[in-house]
Parts: sequence; structure tokens; C-alpha cells
Amino acid sequence: MTALPLGLRLAHWALIVFLLQNMAYGSYQIFVVLTPEGGSAGPLWGAARGIPHELLVARRLYAIEVWICAAGLAVYLGVTEILPRRLRG
Repeated sequence: MTALPLGLRLAHWALIVFLLQNMAYGSYQIFVVLTPEGGSAGPLWGAARGIPHELLVARRLYAIEVWICAAGLAVYLGVTEILPRRLRG
């Protein structure tokens, strides 16, 4: 097996770091920044019924972004890391 060129290794790790950073940022927005007035950081649970629609939509949009990045990272790692190791033996 030959080692990948430096540029490809850097791009590989940059993509992984970017996706992880985006997941962390989205989670921070959901659970810390976009909290209802008087509410605490974290999941809404039963408080979801009483928050403004705009806040709920904003939280859901960030949640979708986090899920897309998580799925993208899972697929990317599956194709670039797990699949080649399984095919080798």
C-alpha cells in the first residue's frame, strides 16, 4: 500500500475537522444560544410548547444542519476508512 500525497492527507483531515467543527457549532447554537427566555441551556422537553415559532424553527434548522454533517461524516469515514480496511482483508 502506498501512502497518500501530503495534499490529499491534508484535505482528508481538513474535511473531517470541518464537519466536526460544524457539528459542534450547530450544537452550541441549539443548546446554548437559542434558548427560550427564562429557560436553561439544553433540550427543550416540555417547554417546546411555549416557545415562539421562530425560535423553534431556528433550532430545527440548526439541528438539520448538524444531522447533515453527522451523516456526511459517517458516510465519508465509511468510504475512506472503514471500507478500504474491510476490502484489504
